[in-house]
Amino acid sequence: MSNAPGVAGQPPQRADARRNAGSVLEAAAEVFVTSGVDAPIREIAGRAGVGTATIYRHYPTRADLIVAVYRSQVQSLSAAGPALLAAEPSPHEALTKWVDQFVDFVVTKQGMALVLQSSEACYDPLHDYFVEHLVPVCTRLLEAAAEAGEIVAGQDAHELMRGVGSICAGATDKEIRYDVRHLVRLLINGLRSGSSPGAR
Repeated sequence: MSNAPGVAGQPPQRADARRNAGSVLEAAAEVFVTSGVDAPIREIAGRAGVGTATIYRHYPTRADLIVAVYRSQVQSLSAAGPALLAAEPSPHEALTKWVDQFVDFVVTKQGMALVLQSSEACYDPLHDYFVEHLVPVCTRLLEAAAEAGEIVAGQDAHELMRGVGSICAGATDKEIRYDVRHLVRLLINGLRSGSSPGAR
């Protein structure tokens, strides 16, 4: 059985330790959305089904945990693009499902937005990490859909992702009826060649 690398400077982790770390990241992402990044560590531990000591062992500081959540979600999105292209019946469907996962990422990111915009140097590389990993994936999905004749060619991945992010930002107003996924689906369908933005 192979061991995956642990935190820098630490020995490789056992399989159960890796599972615990993954559970912590998933739980932290959910808690950041509902309770913010300042939520008690015990809340994250309870959702992950581990003790607080396990969290501190993997992520000694809250900043370590926030960075790990961000990077983990970017990695998952990066891997999802090729997997969806291989599994879905059409590139447009793969693009649609990938963007749906991107919406989940943006919602989590909004829960971390203030801290990510802070002056702490540990967060500085995260934007470049996002661009380097996700823009090529989105570009390939757009190109595949264009090659299949499903969307208008020449779409810019960074522009599309920024547009989706802007739509998600509107969801912060809880006083209005605002269906993020419906609006994002309209945006993606609007890329279709020869069809109206409202096509389903």
